[in-house]
Order: sequence, then C-alpha cells, then structure tokens
Amino acid sequence: MDNLILARWQFGITTVYHFFFVPLTIGLAFLIAFMETLYVVKKDETYKRMAKFWGKLFLINFAVGVVTGIMQEFQFGMNWSNYSRFVGDVFGAPLAIEALLAFFLESTFLGVWLFGWDKLSKGVHLASIWLVAIGTTISAFWILTANAFMQHPVGYVLRNGHAEMASFGQLIGNEQLWWEFPHVWLGAIATGAFFVAGISAYYLLRRRALDVFRRSFAISIVAAVVSSILVAVVGHDQAQYLMVAQPMKMAASEALWNTSPDEAPWTVVAGIDTARHRNTWEIEIPDALSILAYNRIHGRVPGINQLQAQLEQKYGPGNYIPPVRTTFWSFRIMVFAGFAMIGLALYGVFALIRDKLEQSRRYLRWMIPAIALPYIANTAGWIMTEIGRQPWVVYGLQLTKDGVSPTVPAGQVLLTLLGFTVVYGVLAAADVYLFVHFVRRGPEPEDEASDAVQLNVAPL
Repeated sequence: MDNLILARWQFGITTVYHFFFVPLTIGLAFLIAFMETLYVVKKDETYKRMAKFWGKLFLINFAVGVVTGIMQEFQFGMNWSNYSRFVGDVFGAPLAIEALLAFFLESTFLGVWLFGWDKLSKGVHLASIWLVAIGTTISAFWILTANAFMQHPVGYVLRNGHAEMASFGQLIGNEQLWWEFPHVWLGAIATGAFFVAGISAYYLLRRRALDVFRRSFAISIVAAVVSSILVAVVGHDQAQYLMVAQPMKMAASEALWNTSPDEAPWTVVAGIDTARHRNTWEIEIPDALSILAYNRIHGRVPGINQLQAQLEQKYGPGNYIPPVRTTFWSFRIMVFAGFAMIGLALYGVFALIRDKLEQSRRYLRWMIPAIALPYIANTAGWIMTEIGRQPWVVYGLQLTKDGVSPTVPAGQVLLTLLGFTVVYGVLAAADVYLFVHFVRRGPEPEDEASDAVQLNVAPL
C-alpha cells in the first residue's frame, strides 16, 4: 500500500472513532439542560439528581472526545499537506471560530456547571449548561461549514493554485451546509436520547432508582421519537438536494449503473459486480426511487455510466466512480438502523401512554443494545457521505490523490496508523470501563434509599 491508501485509512479510522463521541456530546448536553430546567421550574430534587447522574457520563464522553478530536486537525498538516495548502485560506476562518468561540464556550461553562452546583444561583447554573449545549451546536456548525465546502465549494476564488475565500456570507450560506447541519444535529439528539433510554431501561429492568429512571426514560424516548422521525424527513430532503449537487453519489448509493426508466424502482439489496458495471441480482420496490428523488412516481434517475461520461467531458479523462459497494451498503445500513430507531421509539412512547412500560420487559431488554443503533446510523451515514464523494477531496476542485503529502513515506504513515490505533484502543477501553463503572454505581445514594422505602425493601 502506498502513502495515499494508508493516509486515507488513518484519517478514516481516527475520524470515525472521534465521531463516536461528538453526537453523544451534543445530544446528552441538551437532555441534561432540559432535565435541569425541569428542576429549576418544578423545584423537584429528582430532576437535579438526574442531571447530576447523566452529567457524569457526559463528562467522560466529552473528555475522550476532546482528546480524539485533536488528531483530526494535526492530520491535515501531517498527511494532507497539499490539501491543507489548497483549502487553508477557506478553512482558516470557520475552524478558528470553532476553536476560539465554540470550544472555549462549551469547555469554560462546562467547568462552571461542574463546580458551581453549590456556589451559583439556580438560574446562573442552569444558564451554564444551556451555554454548554449551545456551544456544542456552534462547534458542529463550523466544522460542518468546512465539510460542506468539500462537498459543494462556494464563496471562493482560485489564485496561485489554491482556493481563497471570496465571500464569507456564501460560505456560511452554502445550501449543502443547511441540509447537512440539521441532519447531523438531529442525529446527535437521537444518539443522546437512545443512550439515556437504554441505560434507563437497564435500571427499570432491575427496579433500581425507579423515580429517576422512569422520568429519564420518558424524556429520552419522546426526544428519540421526534429526532428520529425528523432525521428521516431531513435526510429525504437532503437526498433530493444531492440529486442536483452530487448525482454520482446518489447513483452509487443505489448501484444504478444505467439511467433508470421513467418510474424508477428502489433497490433494497443487490449483488453488485463492479468489474462489469452491473448487478447480478436485485430486490426492488417499484417507483420508490422516483419518489425518493422527486416526490413523485415519475422521474428518471441518472446512472453511473452516463454520469461518468458527463464528468469525463467536464473534467477530462479519469475514473469518477466512487466505491459503489461501500456507498450502496453504508446507505442501506444507515436507513435500516434509522427505521429500527423510529420503530423502537414509537413503541416506547406507546407503552408509556398505556402505562405498560415496566411490564414490557422484552422491549426494555431490546433498548439496551439499541444504544448502538444511532452510532451505526451515524457512522454509516458519514461513510456514505465521504466515500460517495470520491475521487474528490474537494468536489470538482481537487482529487483525493492530489491532496496527500508528497514527502511523507508510506512507512511513517503506517507506523503512526498502528500507533494511533493502539492508543485509541486504550482510550476506548478506558471509556467503556468508566461508563460501566458509573452506570453500575448509579445516581446519588439518596435515590436508592428513597426507592427502597417506596418498595419496602432494604437498600442493597
């Protein structure tokens, strides 16, 4: 393997690993802020204990997320120096704002929230956690501003072989950004909601701290329903935007080798033969692809072969087809995981309304591994987004092979790839250990004592 392949693997592994923590940070921050708001409004100590318990898990996740995120920007200069030089004058402003405004905002007020429980007024303390939540969202916005430029470059001019920002307004008004940002943010809320719901289900099965985790489950499952459904709605709209902005990505995500008939079917699963540019077998839903692309049953969808010919005419000879199997299956994994989330969340709300949640023990058991569903959907979605853009690192402007550092030998990239993988593995083990430790320990001791009185049993 050459340095290009190794650099891509290194960036892919570290980015996917880092993104395990980002959505939970955003989603959990808003849920904790909502819980503390209920505490301030209702003056019910249970909500305070809820906010403190989930706050411990938030802090663990935030700390590991910060450590893993640092490597992302370092890699731009280490393995992708040509790319960094090409987009540096565009990315400088959004990444600087993200670091100087968003990250400092969330990290500063997280410290205020953590140490200010008994030192600040309730209102000021509540404001600090809301500022943390807002800071996580602002951070995501500026990172996605940079990513949206890679997907759909706007607001730039080309000078001396690299892109320079010509309009900051166009950069933040990028249509790609305003489809991508709500999709990612809602996915983050869903991630936090399933995390809280799954751990709450664990406690409800064991009938521990019932007052805390009944309310935690109720709050999180409602958030899960709303966010999961809205993720699907926004994702549908984003797919229609990609039909115009990146039709090759959409064709690859459907393994559609040739332009569809007027009533295009959606391929559920298929056997994909990339060497011969065909599918050996398919299971299809009639008209569904036309509906996905145009909100009507009539509408042709351009095929990979035809788009390849168009791109060769526009950009010159070359292979502009992304890895079709990866794009196809990552899209389906995302969709199937998303529908599973919607189904589980709807059932949970239904059980709550009928007051049969704690009797639905099989469902509660399902909700524990269901914590993984948003992680699967998030990861698959980003793989589809980034792999489906290939062979471009900046769509239409710079090929991925032209962005890699030319002077970094493959041996050094391989060595750091192995080193980062080992370090990240250790961090993952520490993260899981701390999560399990604090989950097993549970909320404050008085929660357990209070529930023991309600159940007429001695606390364990």
